[in-house]
Amino acid sequence: MKHLRTLEDLSIEQLEKILYEANKMEKKLFASSDRKTVANLFFEPSTRTKCSFEMAQKELGLHTLHFDVDSSSVQKGETLYDTVKTLESIGVEAVVIRHPQKAYYKELENINIPIINAGDGAGDHPTQSLLDLLTIQQEFLVFQGLHVVICGDIRHSRVARTNANILRKLGAKVSFAGPAEWMDEDITLGNVISMDEAVKSADVMMMLRIQTERHDSGEGWTKETYHEEFGLTLRREKVMKKNAIILHPAPVNRDVELASELVECSRSRIFKQMRNGVLVRKAVLAFALNMMEVKKYERVI
Repeated sequence: MKHLRTLEDLSIEQLEKILYEANKMEKKLFASSDRKTVANLFFEPSTRTKCSFEMAQKELGLHTLHFDVDSSSVQKGETLYDTVKTLESIGVEAVVIRHPQKAYYKELENINIPIINAGDGAGDHPTQSLLDLLTIQQEFLVFQGLHVVICGDIRHSRVARTNANILRKLGAKVSFAGPAEWMDEDITLGNVISMDEAVKSADVMMMLRIQTERHDSGEGWTKETYHEEFGLTLRREKVMKKNAIILHPAPVNRDVELASELVECSRSRIFKQMRNGVLVRKAVLAFALNMMEVKKYERVI
């Protein structure tokens, strides 16, 4: 059974295969007579992840079962395990789950259908990381030797955690910038630099949304002071390396994490990341449901 709970579920070869297949998914539609059913369980709000999974499912010719948390037995106290076991029992063949609980999938060890993690609290976000990898790969072809700086609310970010781990494995140098109280030594491993250092040396500036919903209380920053001290300002963008790019998992707090004018500037790959999200999620679903073609492919990492 092929789960995708964290990127640790994938070997490097499987990860390469998913990225390779994702690159080919742009025009690839599936019209299978054996249509599989996938349920989407989103316990947290989502636009990009939820809609791109739905689009991916449509383009793969899958049946999509939309699970409405607010009108389900979750409101009566049903556990996540019992919810997923029920869906498995009625014939669902894979589940896509976003949940506020970190590592929620540990409660689902006895589930017999693929579990695809669409984000677990401040834990992991494997498909976001895969689409980020695809976007970087399309730009630079390889990861070895690239300098990626992840900027912002590191401690509360599943995107930071997942990307930092896999980028290091693939040979990139990973540094971090942001408020000291939002750093996490388990993620940063001491590689913290200032924003002014970051913009001069980074090949990829990966900006993060401030995770206000995961903060215990106000952190004392105004939008203006945060932008000036830790944001990607127009002034800082001007000293970035010639071919450096800007990423952001979105939604973007304009004029906070980065200047509004930079969201669609020539360096920005933010909306390309969103397009790549559909391609990656098609490839992940095809992988989990054994729909991938089995043949040799060129290694590009």
